[in-house]
Amino acid sequence: MYIRVDDTVKIVSGADRGAQGRVLKVLSDEHKILVEGINRVFKHVRRSQRNPQGGRLSKEMPVDVSNVMLVCPSCGAASRTGARYQDDGGKERYCKKCGAGIGRIAPAKPAHAKS
Repeated sequence: MYIRVDDTVKIVSGADRGAQGRVLKVLSDEHKILVEGINRVFKHVRRSQRNPQGGRLSKEMPVDVSNVMLVCPSCGAASRTGARYQDDGGKERYCKKCGAGIGRIAPAKPAHAKS
């Protein structure tokens, strides 16, 4: 999964299709992400010491990673991402539309370095 916190993603399916938002949290074991302002639901809360008025709270729920695409910071388009090795042996994410590097995934390894 090549999506990280603070990436901008575009929703490609579901009720919020076409909307963009910033990733707040990545739940890698569930294969879901939490996107700011997307997939909002109402949670009904009973009156208590913590919430004296009670009522309906609006909160974001996780979205499956298969329903979003990463927005490339350089070309601005929602595109697929891949991983490639750099010359020093480090691994980076890249945009498959424009080929620009998005960020490092793994530190440099001598086994993958190009001589």
